[in-house]
Amino acid sequence: MAENADKPSAKGSTKAQENNMNSSLKDTDSKVTSPQNGSTNDSDNENDENSLKIGDTYLIQRHDNTWHNAEIVQTRKNEQDSNKKEYYVHYKGLNRRMDEWVGKEKVNVQQPPQERQKSETGDSLDDSDRKITRNQKRKHDEINHVQKSFAEMDPTTAALEREHEAITKVKYVNRVQIGKYEIDAWYFSPFPDDYGKQAKLWICEYCLKYMRFEKTFRKHLGDCLLKQPSGIEIYRRGSISVYEVNGKDHKLYCQNMCLLAKLFLDHKTLYFDVEPFLFYILTEVDRHGAHLVGFFSKEKESPDGNNVACILILPPFQRKGYGKFLIAFSYELSKLENCVGSPEKPLSDLGKLSYRSYWSWVLLEILRDFKGTLSIRDLSQMTSITQPDIISTLQALNMIKYWKGQHVICVTPKLVEEHLKSAQYKRPRLTVDTSCLRWQAPKKPMLHSRGQKMKK
Repeated sequence: MAENADKPSAKGSTKAQENNMNSSLKDTDSKVTSPQNGSTNDSDNENDENSLKIGDTYLIQRHDNTWHNAEIVQTRKNEQDSNKKEYYVHYKGLNRRMDEWVGKEKVNVQQPPQERQKSETGDSLDDSDRKITRNQKRKHDEINHVQKSFAEMDPTTAALEREHEAITKVKYVNRVQIGKYEIDAWYFSPFPDDYGKQAKLWICEYCLKYMRFEKTFRKHLGDCLLKQPSGIEIYRRGSISVYEVNGKDHKLYCQNMCLLAKLFLDHKTLYFDVEPFLFYILTEVDRHGAHLVGFFSKEKESPDGNNVACILILPPFQRKGYGKFLIAFSYELSKLENCVGSPEKPLSDLGKLSYRSYWSWVLLEILRDFKGTLSIRDLSQMTSITQPDIISTLQALNMIKYWKGQHVICVTPKLVEEHLKSAQYKRPRLTVDTSCLRWQAPKKPMLHSRGQKMKK
């Protein structure tokens, strides 16, 4: 699920690299390459490889063994795989998240690319789209990660999207090893220098130091003294723990967290200036330590009233209720701060679905149990959800009308119960036990009568 927080600068990138290199163990493995097995001088293979050019479109075999039209975007020699030549491809009509590096054995150079992909029924996708409603098509596109074309966007959005795509077009880091998980990367992340060109990075799940070689990684695991995130533990219930990390006090850790997060978030602007942010790290605790699950960050002082800047659950832990847990946690902090908040926009597709589902459940629970009348303002004060977010959620639930210049909530007990029975709005698997939360809202600076801030 993912969303926005933290903008790379050349200076910041270099600093992050220097800090990473000097933090504990220098990544100084000598480069070792194994001899190629089964090498051949077959002229046909060489000709096929030389004929693959950037910008050309071919049928590519994906990881699920299906064939799809794809454009070759970039080439490289993978030094972690005996300098094997690889091709970075973008699958036509699919989200850039599906872009990947493939070897020439995955490219069909004999058969020309198909004009239109056929569905299982034999109809083209263009024809089948005409038979479904606009809402069904939107859901189909979200589930199958179909990316909007520039023609479907407004001119400003299209211009920004073109600029963003040009900067982040090629995802060099394919995979990361973090803890016991090897995770496929979804998007480009600006790891500095040679790190950003590696096919795979190894990352310590405790200090988040990133390394190019497995040998370095194994040695670091024996040397690293941390068994939990930096910062202060503010929540513990069972095996679930949350740590608060101040970007000012733990700059390198937070910078590395942002670089890791960018691998799974597309529309996220990465700032190496992490000092204005607080990070809330979600972990699973066992006898070996506190293992990273996800996090969210928030500005210490948000001029836009955002209570979340960036939110991410690592892919191995998604669809287990952790995303909604972090969303709920952010609103519990807002309640203690006695303020309302909203996540920074734009949200990822997964983020939109998670937030809408959470907002709907919270509002439906209140509307089911409350006796009397409620206004939008009342709901906002009770939940710390902003009024615009409440209005958009109730509109999606068909539970609000605009009458005489104001929004009026129109619900019946039957309608509320019908929604609550839906799997989409059921009670989250994980909820925040506020009795286990050990956190106090930071004191706001006092003001003189002349409007100047008092010194702390």
